Amino acid sequence: MPRSASEFLGGSPLSVVVRLVLLSVLVGVIMSALGLDPWNIFQSIERLIRSIWNMGWDAVVWLWRYFLLGAVIVIPIWLIVRLAKGGRG
Repeated sequence: MPRSASEFLGGSPLSVVVRLVLLSVLVGVIMSALGLDPWNIFQSIERLIRSIWNMGWDAVVWLWRYFLLGAVIVIPIWLIVRLAKGGRG
């Protein structure tokens, strides 16, 4: 069991709140760019899937390109963090 709020949250409460706010804004921007609406999330997701389906293979190529672009940054950082934590748990 965690001994303190900082241990439970993974840092000081203020820094965790700031990180969560920034991450929420980032995810909100991404969701907005995808055309998702927080008030009608299920209809928005359905609309997104339908538009991707209607675009056909162009959508697959588009998604793959952005996946690769993000993965070039995300995967090495993830690997470095995992290797750095290797001896500590």
